[in-house]
Amino acid sequence: MRPSSKLWRIVGTAALASTLLLAVGFAMAMRELLVVTPLAQQTGTAPAQQIETGGGFQNAEEIRVTALGDSLTKGTGDNSGKGYVKTVLELLREETGKPVHQINNLAVAGLTAKELDDMLSRDDSLEYPIKQANLILLTIGGNDLFRPVLEARESGEAGDINLETIEAGIPAAAESLRSVVERIRAINPDATLVYTSLYNPFYDIPDLREGSAAVQKWNGAAYEIIGSDELAVVVPIMDLFQQRSADYMSSDHFHPNQQGYERIAQRIAQALT
Repeated sequence: MRPSSKLWRIVGTAALASTLLLAVGFAMAMRELLVVTPLAQQTGTAPAQQIETGGGFQNAEEIRVTALGDSLTKGTGDNSGKGYVKTVLELLREETGKPVHQINNLAVAGLTAKELDDMLSRDDSLEYPIKQANLILLTIGGNDLFRPVLEARESGEAGDINLETIEAGIPAAAESLRSVVERIRAINPDATLVYTSLYNPFYDIPDLREGSAAVQKWNGAAYEIIGSDELAVVVPIMDLFQQRSADYMSSDHFHPNQQGYERIAQRIAQALT
């Protein structure tokens, strides 16, 4: 018995609908392969999954950290090689129970605020790790204040450094810090930004103890610049090093030792959790 033309039309319509459904499913699958997977695999330090862009870390399922700044963020003086950054990652992992990944540590020893500002303005490769972070750690300013002191110490003329010399560079350095923060926010407006303020590395040297006044002025300027940012945190550490300078300083009498970096990391973690 031959099927009627009406039956053929029903069978053909069903076949066409099935074909369209398969085509739509195939297209969606290809979209996942072409868009999601490459984005997740652009960095070797993040897990092989889609990376969300921006967003403060408190409400995120994972914490993605980018660090930048000077030798403090690099960890100079810590013989263990951890510095404060890796210890912060460990503490946040313990406190929050979330996966914590370091995207990159972009710190450069000896960097000033002006030099960091210049780096951010000309080096496009810095944008990706900053953009992908939901937590950004920053230290800068110490070299702006104390580079003259270090140079004088190397030449044996440290006694000629006075408070006015240390303070002279604060206004220009503060404007550079303002520009640094603005550049970071232009790249990533949503990440939590942590700025660790300065301490006086020469507090145990009587002739340079007065430098603490300059450090306080810098820290005050940094707070004015960063404190108005609702997603930013300024972490004070000056008190740590004035109370136990000998215990927390490395042999170069400028950078923290391992114990000093651990205290900095603990202070940062306390501010974030």
